Amino acid sequence: MDLEMLRLRAAIIKQTRSFFDTKNYLELDTPLLSDNLIPESCLEVFQTQRLYPEWSKRESKPLWLIPSPEIWMKKIISQHRVNVYQICKCFRNGESTGRLHSSEFTMLEYYTMNADYMDSLTLTEKFVSRLSLLTNKKQPQFERITVAEAFARFAGFDLFAAAEKEGLMEKEAKRLGLDPFPDMTVSELYDLIFIHAVEPHLKSENPIFLLDYPAFVPCLAKLSDNGSTVERWELYWNGIELANCFSEETNPQRVKQFFINEETEKKRCAIVQHDVNHDYYKLFEQQGGQGFPKCSGVAMGMDRLIMILTGRSTIDSVLELSESTTPP
Repeated sequence: MDLEMLRLRAAIIKQTRSFFDTKNYLELDTPLLSDNLIPESCLEVFQTQRLYPEWSKRESKPLWLIPSPEIWMKKIISQHRVNVYQICKCFRNGESTGRLHSSEFTMLEYYTMNADYMDSLTLTEKFVSRLSLLTNKKQPQFERITVAEAFARFAGFDLFAAAEKEGLMEKEAKRLGLDPFPDMTVSELYDLIFIHAVEPHLKSENPIFLLDYPAFVPCLAKLSDNGSTVERWELYWNGIELANCFSEETNPQRVKQFFINEETEKKRCAIVQHDVNHDYYKLFEQQGGQGFPKCSGVAMGMDRLIMILTGRSTIDSVLELSESTTPP
């Protein structure tokens, strides 16, 4: 990375802090190592060990590098109920490195109390617009489209009608020239079609908010009033996924069931297994009659955002030390 890029990256990070600080968000600095994680079957993690001095006679214990600071941030939110943000390193294993991926990357995560995903959308528009002023990039004109609209426009079928009729989602996948494995679930078929037939069309030069994900795709977002979608969006810019947002699920039993389902799937397919906090759902139970606060959280890949804002074509070009430049 050249000196000009180092300075520009530092200015963007500084402006990020200024944006949230002036809006009275509390900056957090939570651990990068954790003795348990939220189970997410879609990703792999890094494992290490905590070693103790020989004289202590304590056995070593496993620790894991966080794939996001969510588990720690929500513990603070449950206790103090304040708007918070954090800029930190995160780690994801088993992914190919390349133009858009690095096993170590910088995450911006922020939570707004008494807010839903649309409140976070408005906040994110203001944030991205503010950063655009630093880089001679024209002010973005944000677009919005629902997942159902995107499937109708780009894949040519009614997503929810196909999901409800047995065999129809698989039929649509084959019509699109895809080759699904036998016995794929509706959620798996959705992912297959989304990746190959929908996501490639989200390449507008303007940022696109993809809204209202189907409820049959597991996540910790609040169920919408219609019962068929969840209050979730993802932000795409130039075809690159930048951010993921939920109206956070606050129902303890739904959180508990998500953990059970995802832990089962992790045990079935994960290369690196990790411990799960089986009492985590209790954060969402009644605390003095209040329960977990209504809030919305956003996780944003800062390296990708910096890459787009500075007109770079690869994530390596905005990382202060990338895997390709680190000495062996």
